[in-house]
Amino acid sequence: MPDTATTGAAPATEQLIPFPADFRTRAIETNGTTIHVRFGGSGPVVVLLHGYGETGDMWGALAAALAPDHTVVVPDLRGMGLSAKPDGGFDKKTQAGDVAGVLDALNIEKVALVTHDIGNMVGFAFAALHRERVTRFVLIDAPLPGVGPWEEILKNPLLWHFRFGGPDMERLVEGRERIYLDRFWNEFSAHPSHFGEAARAHYASLYASPGAMRAGFAQFAAFDQDAIDNQAFLAAGKLTVPVLALGGEMSFGLTMAEVMKFAASDVQGAVVPGSGHWIMEENPAATVALVKAFLDAG
Repeated sequence: MPDTATTGAAPATEQLIPFPADFRTRAIETNGTTIHVRFGGSGPVVVLLHGYGETGDMWGALAAALAPDHTVVVPDLRGMGLSAKPDGGFDKKTQAGDVAGVLDALNIEKVALVTHDIGNMVGFAFAALHRERVTRFVLIDAPLPGVGPWEEILKNPLLWHFRFGGPDMERLVEGRERIYLDRFWNEFSAHPSHFGEAARAHYASLYASPGAMRAGFAQFAAFDQDAIDNQAFLAAGKLTVPVLALGGEMSFGLTMAEVMKFAASDVQGAVVPGSGHWIMEENPAATVALVKAFLDAG
């Protein structure tokens, strides 16, 4: 697919911060699927990986801040956004292969990682499998399956959706994707009004596309395998790359750093003030400042 100009991904909305006008998009066939990628800027490479309930579109403000002195690469994860919706491969070790394939297609070797939610899990698998390719790593507001207090975290009733999936659940949610997703945007926000209506409509329309909700459920269904894989990664040794573990003040907070100390030897923690889980919606300015300062220190 030829490169094209982009301001994110259709449908565009006024509340989503657009990517810089000179960013391009490309559909990259790799690892048995097709990954939709936005990229632009110049300098050392930063890969931004989104989580569930959003797509790569969440990173518009950070991409704009980084592009003057970084090359920024923003995939939609397998099964999400404008990427293909394959039948399988939703374990995070396989999705780390998607990221490697994207980078290889773009002739990129070394990268810094900035990840959120499910993106943390994919990024960790990539960093564990390709330790020589990762220079710095920012993980934001989600734990890693099988790492540290994972079993205790699973007991939180707010996380019932980790076990919600399958054909009957798909039928229940079909045509009601916005109702299902509003629950996440509301309950995981410090202030639900900060996750704007236009952004909600945008993401709900993407998650209502054929196969998208099935793929989303599959991301969670893979957690048991992800826990097994992560334990194997840790048996090979903790990550030694510098890690910034960010948590929303009204979400994981400094617990993110405590979790990551089980998985990495060089961890610093920080808190996004006034924010719940949706850091780029709730406090993008603070998130951008914290991430940029950490990357610039490398």
